[in-house]
Amino acid sequence: MKCKICDRETMIKYCELHEKAHESIAQKYSTWKRALEISWKEYLGEVIKNPNTGVWAKEVAKDLLNDAK
Repeated sequence: MKCKICDRETMIKYCELHEKAHESIAQKYSTWKRALEISWKEYLGEVIKNPNTGVWAKEVAKDLLNDAK
């Protein structure tokens, strides 16, 4: 199986690097939601727009946002 984003070999949806970014995004959402009362889609949009977000996380956020539509 290949990573949905980069085509690296994996046993799950994302390769190890993209999966770490996915876990980080998912874990931090609860903090954002409590602080800003923000929806998942809005949160992903903010992750993508944030200049401090890493490339891996932006790629995962874009993929998750596409899946949410």
